[in-house]
Amino acid sequence: MKKKHKIPFHGIVPVYLIIFIGCTISPNLKYPPAVEANLKNAGINRPELEKAISYFKQSGDSLKLKAAYFLIANMDIHHSETYYWKDRDGKRVPFNEFDYPDFPSAVAAMDSIKKIKGGLTFKDTILEDLTSLSGQFLINNINLAVDHWRISKFKDIPFRDFCEYVLPYRVTTEPVQDWRKDYYNRYRWLTDSLENKPLKQVLIYAALDYRRWFDFNIGRETRNEPLPRLDAKQLLFRKKGACEDVASLQVFTLRSQSIPVSYNMVAFWGTSYGRHFMNTVFDQKMNPIEYDATKNEITGGRLDREPAKVVRYTYSRQPDALASINEPRDIPPCYLQKPNIVDVTPTYWECSDLALPLFPQQKVPEDHAEKTDKKGEPIPVVYACMFSMGRWQVAWWGKALNDTVSFPNMSDGTVILPMYYRKKRLVPAGYPFANGYNRKLLLKPDTMGNRSIIIEEQDRYLKFRPGKKYCLYYWDTKWKLIAEKTASVSTPRLTFDEVPLHALLRLVPEYSQGKERPFIITEDGTRFWW
Repeated sequence: MKKKHKIPFHGIVPVYLIIFIGCTISPNLKYPPAVEANLKNAGINRPELEKAISYFKQSGDSLKLKAAYFLIANMDIHHSETYYWKDRDGKRVPFNEFDYPDFPSAVAAMDSIKKIKGGLTFKDTILEDLTSLSGQFLINNINLAVDHWRISKFKDIPFRDFCEYVLPYRVTTEPVQDWRKDYYNRYRWLTDSLENKPLKQVLIYAALDYRRWFDFNIGRETRNEPLPRLDAKQLLFRKKGACEDVASLQVFTLRSQSIPVSYNMVAFWGTSYGRHFMNTVFDQKMNPIEYDATKNEITGGRLDREPAKVVRYTYSRQPDALASINEPRDIPPCYLQKPNIVDVTPTYWECSDLALPLFPQQKVPEDHAEKTDKKGEPIPVVYACMFSMGRWQVAWWGKALNDTVSFPNMSDGTVILPMYYRKKRLVPAGYPFANGYNRKLLLKPDTMGNRSIIIEEQDRYLKFRPGKKYCLYYWDTKWKLIAEKTASVSTPRLTFDEVPLHALLRLVPEYSQGKERPFIITEDGTRFWW
């Protein structure tokens, strides 16, 4: 991964400073504590942020002032991920795709510049919101958001919910754009439709509209640029993208009409590979409506398979998020490093609260060191990991107590391995656990109870290629080889001897792409894939 150029900004706002904006300001402070802390962190950009605060103070609109405080108080956890082009000499090459009539024209123009310059490279960049946003941008966003909300069908939702799901100027890490006016004008027909149609029907209209002009290109195209998320205007200009882009498009669209909406993510599937993004929309009483514009069942549909976890992104820091308790650098690289996420898995899938046994202390790897929080108090964090794309990946976390860890709301139908994060790597903390729908199993291999098993072909899961080698492994703190077999033309099955009982297994062909799923074979010979 390329090293990002990061515009410096100093200081971390402690969790105890994060307040909601309606709180009383101390007589010794000019602003609420979290706002004052972030103004200090803004450095030379402080006057820009204070420009917005002063504007709303002078306007006498207390609600807009509280909206400004809310955005600034939580601005330190937000940034844009973008990039620019540079030539062979390292000089920046000016280019703006919006200077062209359409995206194909912009791509053709860039191809022409590359030929003339003899090739270009890109420099990816992080822009911190605190140090880059202008006061006028905040003024425009707040004015448009609050003014329309006050006359909308959703004017009676709690102010806190308005701040979380209508007011924000961004979705995740996309480059920031002044988007509200363009989206409001383009989609004001949704507001008109709400006059005589229920919200669910209007959402169906919004999904059908996107399908008319937007190319959902998942599996057919990938972006060959370091741009994880398209900005609001790029979505309208490029007219194509994957599910993360569709979900972002729906956020911009619905928030422009004061319809509360969140951005939700399945970081990876618990029994497959890949990920997914969708939305939750809230009605006038803040009742949730699950919304996925990419699916045939647009509202209230079930997920296709078991999610590792489903998290909802908020604008504000969430006190129960792991990154609000521990420093992000002490958390494995994953979405848990975000302090603005909420677990909403039970909304989408059947779940169980699990209490899993951990290895005794003498079995913990030598590099185990007890974790502490920002106050120096012990926080024995254990991660719930699931197997995807050939490795164990972090799905969630819990706290250890007396050689046991509790993981709440874990998707049924998945296998979970508790792991520690030590010296920048994940190490096993216990045995895998099969969180089945009807049965729960601790997968502790019994090497004294070895047996022979027959592995047969199965539609959609396993097809043998004659003459190819297949290795069978079982998990016992790492994948251990049992045997290697070669598939024959005459029979669609392989037999393996000395296979431990109660073990998590994985069959890996010589042509592996890392997509093989682990499985178990019960004592009666039944195979279950995970």
